[in-house]
Amino acid sequence: MPTMADVARSAGVSVATVSHVLNGTRPVLPHTRQAVLDAIDELGYTPNTLARSLVTSRTRSIGLAVSAISNPYFTEILQGVEAAALEHGYGLLIADPHDDPGHERKVVQLLHERRVDGMIVAPSADPGALVAYLRRHDVPAVLLDRVLDDRAEGAQRFDQVCAEGTEPMTRLVTHLAGRGHRRIGLVAGRPGLSTTGERITGYRHGLAAAGLPFEERLLVHGDSESAGGERATAALMSLAAPPTALVTGNNAMTIGALRALRERGLTVPGDIALACFDDFAWADLFSPRLTAIAQPSKELGATAVRVLLERLDAPDRPARTVRLPCTFVHRTSCGCPDRSPRPDASEGPQRPERGADS
Repeated sequence: MPTMADVARSAGVSVATVSHVLNGTRPVLPHTRQAVLDAIDELGYTPNTLARSLVTSRTRSIGLAVSAISNPYFTEILQGVEAAALEHGYGLLIADPHDDPGHERKVVQLLHERRVDGMIVAPSADPGALVAYLRRHDVPAVLLDRVLDDRAEGAQRFDQVCAEGTEPMTRLVTHLAGRGHRRIGLVAGRPGLSTTGERITGYRHGLAAAGLPFEERLLVHGDSESAGGERATAALMSLAAPPTALVTGNNAMTIGALRALRERGLTVPGDIALACFDDFAWADLFSPRLTAIAQPSKELGATAVRVLLERLDAPDRPARTVRLPCTFVHRTSCGCPDRSPRPDASEGPQRPERGADS
């Protein structure tokens, strides 16, 4: 196999220069860098990552702990993380904590033992053991999607990346109220998650802005899962005065809500209006098409990688929380008429315009 010395000889540079190009440890003139890269390509040289890690104390790997299998939303985040990590020359080790605090602690330790340079973690509803481990071992980490309460121990120590949760939910509720609905139900996520708390706050803000009272019976937790969303929707629709409009807190619970409504023979939006937090690839294929809040999932993943790499380069800088805006995707499940352009028969389906409420 070709060695680094072979690359240096072919490029007409020193072995140290080849090392700087590979490891990014010192600026190299563009034409020299290109000569080294050309020699690497021509010879088919493959760097010895183990030897490199011994020299640099870096493995150029990132640990990612998200419930990607059980939550389709995290699958898109994973794609953003992977693309950004690859772009910066980092590999990815992935573990699924299954939203279980005990398992979460174990997989984070496992990733740490693999000597990843840093971690990106979507915390569970009870992240105490996770936070304690990361703090005790001084692991560079970014908390993704679910953030710690400012008053929580260690909250000021970690970088965090998430989407806005309160204002977008407020917008869904005020939109439904603007359609004349006075009883708006919420299928909320798992208690303890920051995303659940923010969306409940947004729901209450929306009711208040529309001059509607908050009724505890109209808020039911679906535990962020399809089956839970189905149970929560069934409970809401069994009330003596059921809601005339429904908001679901994530994509999995939206599926459960639709299943519960179908089993009762209820149509959307004829019998009940529906709007959901989380857009997904097939939301536009339902009949009616689902009005939703779209989170910038891939951008969240890419931003988490960028923030983590900045942390690795500057370990002592203050921690920060980065929030990305969401998009209101106006379709027809809320009861509004379909205003999307009609494609010709020869054309494929078109995406709806993303814009203001009607």
